[in-house]
Amino acid sequence: MMHIKQVEIIRELFRQLDENVNVDAGEQLLNPAEVYTSSRIAEQEWQTLFRNQPQVIGLSRDLPETGSYITVDDFGVPVLATRDAGGNLRAFVNACSHRGARVAGERRGRRDRFTCPFHAWTYSGEGELLRVPRAGDFGELDKRYHGLRELPSVERDGLLWVQPDPHGKLDVALLPGSLGTELAASGIGEMVYQGESSIDMPLNWKLANDTFGETYHFSRLHHDTLGQLFYGDVLAYEELGRNHRFVIASRDIEDLRERPEKEWRLLDGALVVYFLFPNIQLTVSRLGANLVRIYPDGVNPGRSVSRISFYLRPEVVDALASAGGAAVDASNTYDHSARHGTDVIAPEATMEIFRSTIEQEDYAMGVDTQRAAESGLIDHLIFGRNEPALHHFHRCFSAALGLPPPQVLAAPAGLRAVGS
Repeated sequence: MMHIKQVEIIRELFRQLDENVNVDAGEQLLNPAEVYTSSRIAEQEWQTLFRNQPQVIGLSRDLPETGSYITVDDFGVPVLATRDAGGNLRAFVNACSHRGARVAGERRGRRDRFTCPFHAWTYSGEGELLRVPRAGDFGELDKRYHGLRELPSVERDGLLWVQPDPHGKLDVALLPGSLGTELAASGIGEMVYQGESSIDMPLNWKLANDTFGETYHFSRLHHDTLGQLFYGDVLAYEELGRNHRFVIASRDIEDLRERPEKEWRLLDGALVVYFLFPNIQLTVSRLGANLVRIYPDGVNPGRSVSRISFYLRPEVVDALASAGGAAVDASNTYDHSARHGTDVIAPEATMEIFRSTIEQEDYAMGVDTQRAAESGLIDHLIFGRNEPALHHFHRCFSAALGLPPPQVLAAPAGLRAVGS
């Protein structure tokens, strides 16, 4: 991000803090509860947004070297992604061309060859069929036409993208949109994978996504956790096509008041959350990044799975190695222990706190909302003026599916709107 933009965002955060105001979308919206419960909408979004649209499957260093691979099974197509002999991303349907069995069962690893456990047909990291046991008994076969089925894929701005439809379009220029240069400059392409976690809970995927869409709840729901590290009710927000940038002020932002603007660095006093439509939340801090990929069940609108991957910057990894892997500076992360008498924390603990805060606080509220919506006794949810990311996401969601957009909530007659 350009320094002038960082200064602009920091100034806006200071303005909100000093004036005791929050970001203002200018209106309130009514979002139909049906979008979280309807099987018809669930089927439509599954096909439109997940089966037929390019998907982020990780960051560049999920495939750190030639022979590295990852597998993904979250959007209806079993995917095997590899780093081929030329250093390029390749993606295939993770299915043997003989009888369809998986050729890679682990979530990640390193291999030069992939052998189907059923009949031991063997493939290269480029998807070529190399060996058919007892080929004479099996019958004549031209290996050139029976390799793994390739999927369109691209590596760009530190992100790995796969198109689940072999005949689908993968428009490189449109993937991250105007965020591409900024994402690349953030260093995500060099961040080192540390581990992953999954959250499987009974709430619609859009409710899971909504928990990342406002800071209104920080001082209430997260009073003893994130609320100790970040300011609630303060937010610098910008829409970027169907995507957005969401900047949360940390308590450390106060330190910037003592520095000249030329020395201001956004990550010294804030956490940046990038949203990539429809289901990606990417948080970037001084230490690294957390990639959250949120998926619907595909059948049951009342269930979703979130895949959370954790990354550290190379210099942090080096510092950990020098310190024996015990601890790193924990400020400006989602871990609140740095605000309770310690300055360092092991990255494994930071990962667990991030995951458990989402599961036990944010998503727990979403489970309650899902039950209420499924009862049929609430017609809609209300998105406040201080929740612009929710306005933006649900308007984009409705437009993508050809649904009516959320309606504006009219102010009661005779009353002035808040802040007017």
